[in-house]
Amino acid sequence: MAPFPGSGLAKGLAVTLRTMTRKTVTEQYPDAQPELAPRTRGVIGLFEENCTVCMLCARECPDWCIYIDSHKETVPPAAPGGRERSRNVLDRFAIDFSLCMYCGICIEVCPFDALFWSPEFEYAETDIHELTHERDKLREWMWTVPAPPALDPAAEEPKEIAAARKSAEKLAAAARAESAEPPAAGAGSEGGNA
Repeated sequence: MAPFPGSGLAKGLAVTLRTMTRKTVTEQYPDAQPELAPRTRGVIGLFEENCTVCMLCARECPDWCIYIDSHKETVPPAAPGGRERSRNVLDRFAIDFSLCMYCGICIEVCPFDALFWSPEFEYAETDIHELTHERDKLREWMWTVPAPPALDPAAEEPKEIAAARKSAEKLAAAARAESAEPPAAGAGSEGGNA
């Protein structure tokens, strides 16, 4: 039995009427900012002071979108008689966000915590060549990186903090013991014979 003529049109109009009576869920984006999750992946921020130019991020990047240039600089010895050392100095750190797939491998492999996720997502450009952001722009995004989540109060104390606490307690105990010692004998007898 074939449906009566115009039944498809009636079904379509019924869907349209149902949709028209529902409340809209459209976000008015430029006027109303979206509520982002606390650890949203937006762009990558660079904390340049921690970067040692180890190149791990560039080597591990599956898209090869991280560009790093550096030069070696000689550092004078820390103590007299010591030897000079050389260190890498960062000249260029750039990420091509037209290639980046936001996998986060560069952030995970960085041993010195120089790269972080920023929730900033408004960085569209009219020219694809302008999506390669240099270290100045990446450094600006560090100000938008949220603080790390608080530690679980029931969690075990990190080894580094426990070691630092122990050494501080030893130094404090030594300082207290030193200040509690009585003055040496003979120090109080002044001007015996006149």
